[in-house]
This record gives sequence, C-alpha cells and structure tokens, in this order.
Amino acid sequence: MNLTLYFKKFFKSNQSSGILLIVCVLLSLLIANSNIAEDFQRFLDKKVGISLFHLTYPVSIWINDGLMAVFFLLVGLEIKRELVEGELSSFKNASLPIIAAIGGMLVPAVIFGIFNIGTTYSNGWGIPMATDIAFSLAIISMLGNKVPNSIKIFLAALAIVDDLGAILVIAIFYTEQIHWTYLFLSVGVSVLLFLLNFLKVTRIILYIIPGLFLWYFLHHSGIHATIAGVILAFSIPTNASHVEISPLEKLEHQLHFPVSFLIMPVFALANTNITFNTEMLEGLTSSLGIGIISGLVIGKLLGINLFSFIAIKTRLSTLPHGSSWTQMLGVGFLAGIGFTMSIFIALLSFKNEIQIQDEAKFAILVASFLAAVLGFIILKINSVHHIEENEEE
Repeated sequence: MNLTLYFKKFFKSNQSSGILLIVCVLLSLLIANSNIAEDFQRFLDKKVGISLFHLTYPVSIWINDGLMAVFFLLVGLEIKRELVEGELSSFKNASLPIIAAIGGMLVPAVIFGIFNIGTTYSNGWGIPMATDIAFSLAIISMLGNKVPNSIKIFLAALAIVDDLGAILVIAIFYTEQIHWTYLFLSVGVSVLLFLLNFLKVTRIILYIIPGLFLWYFLHHSGIHATIAGVILAFSIPTNASHVEISPLEKLEHQLHFPVSFLIMPVFALANTNITFNTEMLEGLTSSLGIGIISGLVIGKLLGINLFSFIAIKTRLSTLPHGSSWTQMLGVGFLAGIGFTMSIFIALLSFKNEIQIQDEAKFAILVASFLAAVLGFIILKINSVHHIEENEEE
C-alpha cells in the first residue's frame, strides 16, 4: 500500500476537525430554530464584494462557490498525487471509484423517479445523486486508522467524481442559461494552466492567478464554480519522487489547516440552517420525501456496490487494497450523505416554491443523518471484528 505522507496528513486533520464540523452543524440548526434565525439568514443573504468587477454576491454564495472551490482544490491535489504514485496509480484501482460513482448517481435518480414520475416533484430527480464530500470524508476520518487508507481514498475519489457528475447534471439540466463567452474564456484559461504544466513551470503563484480568473469565468458562465478547484489542482505539477517536494505537495501542505479548521466548519455553519416546521415532517411521507430518503440511503448503497461488484467480477477493477465488501457497504452508506449539492439541486428544482424546498431540505437532512450513522456503525463494527481476529491469530 503506497499512501503519500500528505494524504495521511489530510485525513488526520479531517479526523481532528470532524468534531468541530458536527458542532457547527448542531450550532447552525440551533440558530435556525431560535429568535436570531432571521438575523443569521439576513447575514447570509447580505451582498458583499467588488461591484466594479461584478463580484458582488451574498455571503452564502462566497462560502458555497468560493471557499468550497478551495476545498475542491485540496482534494483534487490529493487525488492527483495518488494517481501519480499512490493507491490510484493503477488502472484497476483508479477505474473503480469512477464506475462506482456512476452507479451511485444512476440508481438513486431511478429510485426517485419511480416514486415521483408524473408528479409535481418529478423535476427533483437529481437531488439524491450527489455525495457531500466534506461531510462524508469527515465521518470516515473520525474512525482514524480503524479503516484502511485505501477505503478512505476510494471514498474521496468516488465523491469527487460524484460531485463532478452533479455539476454536469446542474450545467446540462438545471442551468437556465449558459453564457458561452465566459465558458470559452474558462476553456482558454484551463488550456493555459495545463500549458504551464507542460512547460514545467513550478512557481505556484503562476497557477493561482490564472486559477482565480478560471473561477471568475466559470461562475459567470452559469456552471458551478467549484469545478475550478479541481481543474486547477490537476494542472499543478508533481512528481513520483518521495525525496523531492513538488509544487503540488507544497500547496496541499499549506491548505490542510485552513480547509479542515476554517472552510469546512464555516460551510457547515452556513448550510445547515434549516428551520423546522410541521409541514416538513409531513413531507417525509410524501413521494418527494420518500424518493429523496430512499434514493440517498438505499440507492447510493445499491448503485455503488452493484456497479463495483460488476467491475470487479469482469476484472475491470479490483477492491481497494486491504479492504472488504463489508467496508464497501459502509462506504456505500456514507456516500448517501447528500447535503450541500443535494440542497443546491433542490433549490434549482423547485424555484420560488419555498415550502417544497423546505420539505426537500429536511428530507435530505434526515437521509444524510441516517446514511452517516449507518455507515459509521458498519465501519466501526467491522474494525472491531478485525481487531478480534488479529488478536486470535
């Protein structure tokens, strides 16, 4: 098992910040259901920025599109590092999270469609497709070394492919208008970034500056701007050497602390502010609620493991090193933590329908909680069995 030092640091920092993340979720829910809920929402809706460059957005947009692009940058750097010299460096290992992610998107969408075809909720088929990368990695990281590193990498890679798929779904099916000029400018900047890599440019700042322009152009194109972080990450040069520190390794080292202890907690605080009401409880038993919960909790589990099983049986892929199918079941549940992107798609699916949006948010929250608890329990129990087996030997 060839796991980079930086990936170990990444998961160690996530393990440390996992409790902080959960505290922020609880705090956000508490605020949303207190007498300061409206003040907090006004703060999130307050527009800040530079109007001269058309960069004036609500605080919530800066968090979800801006700060989370940095999170995607860090995870993209980690995935690229593993593709070069780690767990994902072979085709069989790298193909599994891609195939699993496809299954994890298709099956939940189909399940939601079965419950909602022909109803007023049918446009929400994309809601249960997404995996929340921040929360899923935080939960699995809290298990520490009780879970093989290969399983953690598999979940990280799967979640990235999943989120990229969700971004494509949003761009194709939920984006009302694509601004082609900005999209072409985004492509141009992307080409420039990879040209810098080809020319072996190693100064990080020469990548960061075009990366900022890439974020700006993508955001104005109508496509979710967080994809800029992934594109930038894959353009940063690295090497297969354990001796020489590459620009990629330097950058990921600098990003670990702010991402784990600032960006992820702030994101959780801003996105869990759901105000509960009785209508939301009733929504859990509607076709919308049932479709979302069954799609995220059951659909993700079935899609990921069924497609993984087929890929492994046909020898296109292999199980992550040192892992078991029980652990894959645990990952399948953790991938059902939808949250951010699911809520985002719900807002796009039911524009100007506040009550339906609230019902969808609550269903996503319930499904994500169930998926997190089930995934954590399965992986925890599995780790105990492994310890007992090792002691017997």
